[in-house]
Amino acid sequence: MTSSGPAGAARVLVVGAGPVGLLLAGDLRRHGVRVSLADRLAAPMTESRASQLNARTMEILGLRGLLEAFGDLTHEPLGHFGGQSFPAEGRGSRYPGNWKTPQFRTEAVLGRWAATLGVELHREHELHALTVTDGGVAARFRTPGGPRTLHASYVVGCDGAGSTVRRLAGIGLDVTAPTRELLRADIAGVDVPAYRFEQFPGGFATSARRPDGVTRVMVHAAGRLPGGRTGPPPFDEIATVWEEVTGHSIAGATASWTDAFDDGCAQAAHYRRGRVLIAGDAAHSHMPVGGQALNLGLQDAANLSWKLAAQVRGWAPPGLLDSYDAERHPVGRRVIGNVSAQGLLLFGGAGAEPVRRVLAGLLAEPGPRALVDAMISGLDVRYDVGAGDAPLLGARLPDIDLTVNGEPTTAVRLLAGGRGVLLRLSSDGRNDSAAPAAEPARGRGDRVRVVAAEGPTDLEGATAFLVRPDGHVVWTDRAQTPLHHALDRWFGTAAAVSRV
Repeated sequence: MTSSGPAGAARVLVVGAGPVGLLLAGDLRRHGVRVSLADRLAAPMTESRASQLNARTMEILGLRGLLEAFGDLTHEPLGHFGGQSFPAEGRGSRYPGNWKTPQFRTEAVLGRWAATLGVELHREHELHALTVTDGGVAARFRTPGGPRTLHASYVVGCDGAGSTVRRLAGIGLDVTAPTRELLRADIAGVDVPAYRFEQFPGGFATSARRPDGVTRVMVHAAGRLPGGRTGPPPFDEIATVWEEVTGHSIAGATASWTDAFDDGCAQAAHYRRGRVLIAGDAAHSHMPVGGQALNLGLQDAANLSWKLAAQVRGWAPPGLLDSYDAERHPVGRRVIGNVSAQGLLLFGGAGAEPVRRVLAGLLAEPGPRALVDAMISGLDVRYDVGAGDAPLLGARLPDIDLTVNGEPTTAVRLLAGGRGVLLRLSSDGRNDSAAPAAEPARGRGDRVRVVAAEGPTDLEGATAFLVRPDGHVVWTDRAQTPLHHALDRWFGTAAAVSRV
């Protein structure tokens, strides 16, 4: 039996090397935390799976400098809610709509980034036991070389809907049983009609062709119940159902990936239990409509990483790590709700047609369309930061154009270093305009960067903003809470000392 004991222990152990685990692990290293990543697979998966990134996720990847590594992403300018399409506007984001890329590509980009930052990746490690004490966590794995124990201060389960970490930690799960099954595949070699959530008498179907010639098809046959599958469906079965529903044959295609999923959903009762936390599908799972599952998980990681790093490094104020569950659990519940509503539209057949018509009319109007667009793109998330109801409090800072020291930049780029930002806007960007704000931030330079910028001088009625590393505003000069109180709450006292 081999053991990585406390003397050489990783400060944080992340279980699950999918996109969520990789982003979290890389972020923790970016914040100076020692981290190990363990995964049961021998190699990265090669399936396309979740194939689009939404506007908020694009911002998150952008502030980490990762977008160029993806190369040319295919832009889908349309959003949809339950199959009802509308032009995406993006509420102040540079990335409206969805950006298409197979999941294996997302994993590859994040994997290279995490490795460059020094994340230790342990493959073929199957977790089977956790021991949690006041001093840390011992995780026991089965590996090809025999049993192994890894020690850490905290463990985070990013290990999917069937999360072993969640089960071993005793975190409960609220489950809604599935009632319908859907089939999907990535195929090549045949021409497929362009269906965008097309309703048929016997079900519905959708298809989308990628620039590389591969077409993603998805089909549901009315009345088809989830079965007791132990693996992916054969392509012949998918082709048969596709023809039964659409009347079109894809039997001659070559399938690179097949999948069956259902409309069930589940959410963990809470996302933290002491030294054990969960994120991504381990915390919430639902039907993959609009790629919201992957994007929701990546946004979990962005919320958690800086808070957990602060906890490990010793400067976290009381309650900071608990705010991960307090903030992300309602977001997960809301996404599950909107996905369930979309399921009623997608699977409701002719009986849902009156609702579809009403929704189509609403989405033709700018106001309702903007609200739905912001919801499914993750741009409308607003946390309760306990500082009143001043505009922008708790919301993400819009990615506005700025000039700092004569150089053009953007709001997102200000956060690239991983610190929070105390931003003061003026018409000329003079440094002395930041002086009144700089004094309360004194002693927190490792956590908060003070910036004077030339930019909009009336952004929702405010000119000064305290922004967390995840981009959310926790104080403005219109807030009721004094700045020094907001600094103490989110960035600790000036006396707190960071440790690695």
